Amino acid sequence: GAEGPTLMSYFSKNQIQALKPKITFSTLRDLQCPVLQSNDLQGKPEESCSTEELFEWLGAVLNQVSLDNKSSSFLSTYCCPEPNTVVEKAFLCTITGFIIPEKIIQLLEQLCCYFGEPKLAYWLTLTVHGFADSPVSWRESEHGFHKGGENLYNFVIFRNLDYWLQMAVGAHDDCPP
Repeated sequence: GAEGPTLMSYFSKNQIQALKPKITFSTLRDLQCPVLQSNDLQGKPEESCSTEELFEWLGAVLNQVSLDNKSSSFLSTYCCPEPNTVVEKAFLCTITGFIIPEKIIQLLEQLCCYFGEPKLAYWLTLTVHGFADSPVSWRESEHGFHKGGENLYNFVIFRNLDYWLQMAVGAHDDCPP
C-alpha cells in the first residue's frame, strides 16, 4: 500500500547502497606452520599434525596471537603444534562483508590456481566465518548465539587438490550431514 513509496523515498534520500566488501592484505614473516599430510586426518607423532591441531593454530594466526609460548605473555602461552616448519612468507587476505556462495566458489578456484608454477605452497586455507549473531544457520534451524556464536567452515586445500572441510557451530545449531 502506501508504505511502498514512503520507504523508497527514505532509502533514496539516505542513499542506502550495497556495501563493497572490505579487503585487507598482510604478509606474515617467519611463520611457524604445522606440517600436514592430506591423507592423515589424525596426524602422526613426528610426521604430521592433526586437523584439530591445525584448526587451533589457524585460530591463533587469524587472531594474531603470538606463537612463541612466552611465560611473560598475559594473552597466550600457545605454541605451534609439532612437527612444524618455519615459512619465510605467508600471505593473509581478509575479506569482510556479505559474500554470496558463488563468490566463495570463485575464490576457491582462484586459490587452487596458486598451486600452479612456481609451486611454493604445500597447502592453503579458506575460512568462511558467519556473523556471531547471525539469525540463520545451516539446515532448518535458527542460529543459537548462547555463548560464542560459532558459525564457520574452513577448507584446507593441498597441492594435489585433496582437501579437508572443517565446520564449527554452536552446541544448539544444526550442522550439515
